[in-house]
Amino acid sequence: MDFRAILMGLAFALMWSSAFTSGRIIVQDAPPLTALFFRFLISGLLGVLIARALGQSWNLSRDQWRSTFLFGLCQNALYLGLNFVAMQWVQASVASIIASTMPLMVAFFGWMLLGQRLKPMAVIGLGAGVMGVALIMGARIDGGVDPSGLALCFAAALALTVATLMVRSASSGGNVLMIVGLQMLVGAVLVGIAALLFEPWSVKWSAKLVLAFLYTTLVPGLLATWVWFRLVGRIGAVRAAAFHFLNPFFGVAIAALLLNERLGMLDLIGVAIIAVSILLVQLAKREAAS
Repeated sequence: MDFRAILMGLAFALMWSSAFTSGRIIVQDAPPLTALFFRFLISGLLGVLIARALGQSWNLSRDQWRSTFLFGLCQNALYLGLNFVAMQWVQASVASIIASTMPLMVAFFGWMLLGQRLKPMAVIGLGAGVMGVALIMGARIDGGVDPSGLALCFAAALALTVATLMVRSASSGGNVLMIVGLQMLVGAVLVGIAALLFEPWSVKWSAKLVLAFLYTTLVPGLLATWVWFRLVGRIGAVRAAAFHFLNPFFGVAIAALLLNERLGMLDLIGVAIIAVSILLVQLAKREAAS
């Protein structure tokens, strides 16, 4: 793995983790699904326009269109939609920790449903991950965290897990930025329909809300997704996924720094255990792929 790939992986993990803090700021003052609709719409249109300016085509292959729709549904509409709704009641750090367990869910369901073999290191990682999540969630439930919000966060992580298992690579064949933009537009359509059906229009306008919306639209929304696809294309999905072990640390650190979310000793221990478990699972996958 070259130095540029390492920088790309660190940048992706930092941007991806920061989305929970900016999302938490947004949903305190705006309807979550409506905010997501405008985020996806702006990100998608910008992505498509920039891609066209770079000479990329929207004449995708059948596999690319399938991947684009599935990721638009599972990653944007379901994963982010459920997380944004949940963050009306749960802290950004909690949502970030649960979302970071996605690589563990991929390994578990890949073994359980698809018959993928797990190395002993991966089994140890999965066991440790369950312990880390149980430690954090037990402490949070005792502290009065909303159980329905937790359920929505786990459902969101499960949706992204399904997309990851079903789609091998959405970026094969080029047109990476175009695919990213089209995924956003798919999410905009689906989330927009849900917003019209279920949400009233009620916004408390402030500079903080506008800045958080612009940030989450341009950085985690567009730039981080583009960096991820470029990283996968550069070093492969298995090696790229190893950077997910940084997400629990970055997620809780950013939430604590910007939102003053309090972290107890059990939270820190649980985050460390989850990070190590993700790293073990990804190292085991790397050995199996080599």
